[in-house]
Amino acid sequence: MTDSSDVDSGTRVHSDVNAGIETDTADKLVFTDVRDVSLQSVSIEDLDPNGVIVETTVSAISPGTELLVYNGKVPEQMAADATLETLNGDLSYPTAYGYAAVGDVVKTGTQATDRLGEQVFAFHPHQNRFSVDSDALIPVPDNLDAETAALLPTAETATNFLLDGSPRVGERVVVFGAGVIGLCTIQLLADLPISELVVVEPIPARRELARSFGADRALDPSASEDIFSSHDPPGADLIYEVSGQPAALNAAIDLVGYDGRIIVGSWYGNKPTELGLGGDFHRDRITITSSQVSTIDPDLRGRWTTDRRLSVAIEQLNTIDVEALITDRVPFTDAPSAYNRLTETPESTLQVLLTYQ
Repeated sequence: MTDSSDVDSGTRVHSDVNAGIETDTADKLVFTDVRDVSLQSVSIEDLDPNGVIVETTVSAISPGTELLVYNGKVPEQMAADATLETLNGDLSYPTAYGYAAVGDVVKTGTQATDRLGEQVFAFHPHQNRFSVDSDALIPVPDNLDAETAALLPTAETATNFLLDGSPRVGERVVVFGAGVIGLCTIQLLADLPISELVVVEPIPARRELARSFGADRALDPSASEDIFSSHDPPGADLIYEVSGQPAALNAAIDLVGYDGRIIVGSWYGNKPTELGLGGDFHRDRITITSSQVSTIDPDLRGRWTTDRRLSVAIEQLNTIDVEALITDRVPFTDAPSAYNRLTETPESTLQVLLTYQ
């Protein structure tokens, strides 16, 4: 057997001289244990007629879900994502995870030749080259670059938050957490005719970004108590909890007003979550709703589909200051350092992109 290397793509091609068979292999990122990731070789399956091979240009790390997986904070037997065919199995180690890849179609099956050379987005784990059914690909519009397109899941999640929360004209809205998803949510909310937009965030640099993204006020959690107590009626109308910290949900319950709404976009994984519901929660008729991008609110399914929401999210990407969100660009071959940086230095690290040759 001989082994040759394709320098441009980083993909190895193994030729079996005796059988006359040529097999593509690629490198994928695998979470192998707590705070342990590695690149492993994987074979690319033969293409179906409607299949394509994508050469990855850039992929975005989710600083929420992926860090939970990296730090061992997820229920291991939970399905990775039942709505995405590219995420198979559960979240027990070893597992490949990630869902924000942008690249170019370099090879197609007989029924997908029109996709050759196209720049596309795929909900696919971090991998330098992969095969996928062409129907699962999203064309990247000409007005979006690859890095911006890699944040499509973030924009879609923020769009889903607005659909689930239904912010109304004149309402007082609070966002707990100014991470990547929080900031995108803030920027979308800032374009609405709400009365006031307040952000609660412990990291000073993120509070400053929140203001630049449109927040009227950005406060440290210690200064957020009773900020609407003198208003009529008192309290916030709508709160988004996207900090990833269970304690923030209790703070949201204390801050929201009578008949107020709390949208929980955070996934806490297996972090302990103890809610204080013995105070005003019961009498104040507070509504707590989970928001997760895999599905559409049942009340909206008559007119909304995931495809419609995705098209709106693509439009919203043009309004989000993506460059301000990206703090690090890390070569795919150095991916372990990216996860370490996100975990150890959140005060200076926001959105990390993996780049590929």
